[in-house]
Amino acid sequence: MSQQGEKPAAHEDDWWQALYDETAPDTGPSGAPDSLDARFDSVSDAVGGTEPEPVEGPEEDDHPATVVPLPDPRLPEAGPVPEPRRLPRTVAVGLAPWEAPAGPRRPQTFAVRPPPPPPEPPAAPPPERPTVGHIGDRPPTYDAEPAALPESGPDSLDELVPDTVLDGARHGTYTLRAASVRGDSARFRGEPRRDALLTARFGDGDGALVLVAVAGGGRGDGHDRPAAADACRWIGGAVARSHARLSDDIRAGRRGDLKSGLHRLTDRTYGKLRARAAELGLEPSAYTTGLRCLLLPADPECRTRVFFGIGPGGVLRLRDGAWQDLDPVLPATGGAADEQGPDGDRLTMDLQITTPPPPRAGSAPPPAEPFRFRASVARPGDTLLLCGNGLAEPMRGEPALAGELARRWSAGRPPGLPAYLADIQLRTKGYADDRTGAAVWEA
Repeated sequence: MSQQGEKPAAHEDDWWQALYDETAPDTGPSGAPDSLDARFDSVSDAVGGTEPEPVEGPEEDDHPATVVPLPDPRLPEAGPVPEPRRLPRTVAVGLAPWEAPAGPRRPQTFAVRPPPPPPEPPAAPPPERPTVGHIGDRPPTYDAEPAALPESGPDSLDELVPDTVLDGARHGTYTLRAASVRGDSARFRGEPRRDALLTARFGDGDGALVLVAVAGGGRGDGHDRPAAADACRWIGGAVARSHARLSDDIRAGRRGDLKSGLHRLTDRTYGKLRARAAELGLEPSAYTTGLRCLLLPADPECRTRVFFGIGPGGVLRLRDGAWQDLDPVLPATGGAADEQGPDGDRLTMDLQITTPPPPRAGSAPPPAEPFRFRASVARPGDTLLLCGNGLAEPMRGEPALAGELARRWSAGRPPGLPAYLADIQLRTKGYADDRTGAAVWEA
């Protein structure tokens, strides 16, 4: 095997043995002439064969080495003698740090300190909580938050009502928000909330019907609070039992049937209030309340909204950024009147309700309060507000409150429940009664 690790061929072994065979006699001095021409011929014979591979030298040698091949006896004697070749070393020469390396340029890698990480973005501020504001240059006398709880006893625990009721829903093309809040005066004096609020859905699918009932009045001797709750419960039961017929009448546009039917249901409710007053030994006027209701079909193809009720309160509509009062001024004398609303809808009022029979013989005649009925068609972007007297009075008497709610509710999207509650509680000096209102946003 050669120094380069190659295995020699068979004839090369013969040549090697013939050259270094111990039995062969020493050649001794050569008989050939030792002249310059003879040596040149010998070198010429030696370099005529195949070039051997270059031999790598030490890394410290900076100069190429001259390689002289060994003579090969198989080569012919004649032929030109080429000049010996100088083969380059295969080891590169070390370069100074400022010298560019030979050969094609390659990307250079440097040890660079990474830049410091960017600073953390500032934490987003927490969402602003809705706060109860006030209208005017200074707030009302009472605090905005509840003070004293109403007094109770072991036999009156079932009569307790919470300070605040909040509800909401989305059906068809509208979004509903409803709230009832104890007034500033009642909170300060530890009196219960007298207003009552009912939100209920009867039926399912497109035939479902949503009822919103608001009952209450001014300050009284305490009997009006259970009367308001009774009125909401009884009108709710009456609508529930007739919801299928009412839903069909609304979607079919049978205005006359709706008016007479709801008139009858409302009168029966007030008949029950009078009967309850008799059980308690009270005058009918001591156990009564105002009642305002909305009927909202769940069918997205039906945009008819029906309002009906008796007593104080209000129904208003926000359209194109301006409020429209849908409660007309009632005539001072009895009789029936049909009035034209601001958009051409008819508002029907029957004064001195006498047509429906009383719920039981011998009961007092129906109240002289007018029965209000209205069926109108909602437009996209409308907001309909049904409110008790504690909210209707400042909406009519304080333009700043109406203007602020118009600004807030004209944004297009209905507010969430917390924001709506804060809107309903916008305080106005001189108005400290319960705040109850249900608003419907039309998409």
